[in-house]
Amino acid sequence: MKKIVFLLLMISSTGWAQQTAKKNKYGINEFMLIERVEDQEKKYNEVLKEPAENLTPTALNDLRAELAYMWLAKGNVERYKFYKATKPKFSFRQVLYLSYAVEKLFDEKRQYEDAAQISQELLNDAGIERTCVLLEVNAAANAKLGHVDVARKQMARSDADKGSADRLIKYFKDSQSNYLNRLAIVKLAAGEHQQAYDILVKAFREAESNPYMVDTFKEAFKKVKGTEDGFEEELQSLKREAYQKYYKEVEKSYVTSAQKTLDGTIPDPNDARKKLTTFRATKPVHGVTMNNLEGKMVNLGDQKGKILALDFWTTLCTPCVAAFAGFEKVVADYKKDEFQLFVVNLFEDDHAVKAFAAQKPVRLDVLRDEENKGYDVRATPTKIVFDPMGNIRFFATGYAGSTDREYYKLKAMVEIIKAHG
Repeated sequence: MKKIVFLLLMISSTGWAQQTAKKNKYGINEFMLIERVEDQEKKYNEVLKEPAENLTPTALNDLRAELAYMWLAKGNVERYKFYKATKPKFSFRQVLYLSYAVEKLFDEKRQYEDAAQISQELLNDAGIERTCVLLEVNAAANAKLGHVDVARKQMARSDADKGSADRLIKYFKDSQSNYLNRLAIVKLAAGEHQQAYDILVKAFREAESNPYMVDTFKEAFKKVKGTEDGFEEELQSLKREAYQKYYKEVEKSYVTSAQKTLDGTIPDPNDARKKLTTFRATKPVHGVTMNNLEGKMVNLGDQKGKILALDFWTTLCTPCVAAFAGFEKVVADYKKDEFQLFVVNLFEDDHAVKAFAAQKPVRLDVLRDEENKGYDVRATPTKIVFDPMGNIRFFATGYAGSTDREYYKLKAMVEIIKAHG
């Protein structure tokens, strides 16, 4: 019963639960399971050919809103604008994902004009969520476009926004490191080069960093030093310092006794004298089987001789997915080593997981344990790391808060297990 209550609470707190409860032929829940936006659009055009009495305004609104978000996530601003022009009302989930898509336009695609325009349009919409982040993106995009006064104003508004305090909560992907990067971009545009440099040095030293910050740091370094010579050495020195800090921290949680079964616990945040159970490993990992996204059975016993990491997640868990970028870096580091990482989805059916993995996309090896039989996981994200003999050597719950910190922590776990032979 506790597991059921936990799951219901988790679902009810998300935007996914806020979709229309009434199931109909053209409902958003079914539409979301279509993996490609091109196929979603085909389905939408088929729906439009149906008799008018079969189409409710709510259903059409939901489909248009989904198409607007999905096209923007793919970087197709033209198609986004087409559906946005229909003035759809976005659900909480769609607003959240729209903000992710705008961040991607700025950070990854570097479409600064589009990022500035769309973030401002969303800010102008009444009741929009994540205003703090949209203001940051708008400020940084305007800084890149040379609109320094606008950039300063928008960054000041972001800092004053009530949501700014949430940057330090380890929930959204890179919330604090993204802010520091965007703040430094505004500082550079304003000619405050030393301040930008100092912000980024501190960020890399404390692992409040992510890959998008490197170019900003290089620009700040060159402005302050007058040359790029020595930049790579300084960057790597700061990264080594951050890694060593987390190596020492992680080392303290190494499970010294060889244990193939274990109850994972964390301190109760409401009572330090108590412990909360996060998972129960009641049988050796090499006797556990799960399905992959193709429906094929995967025997974890086949991983014997490898360091094995299992990370448990759901599509509803924002910090779970936030950690994936750090995991990708670890997987890249050890692609030639005896190491395997699986991200294990819990509770959700195969259609929902496959659609999410395709749309995100998830670039990691995904397994499914819909009934949560393998480890009775009671909190997500939770990771368990095994040595080559199947002994549990590390377990942890929660998101580290930044891509680099998540990377350093898991990398440290792997290196410590290797060091113990």
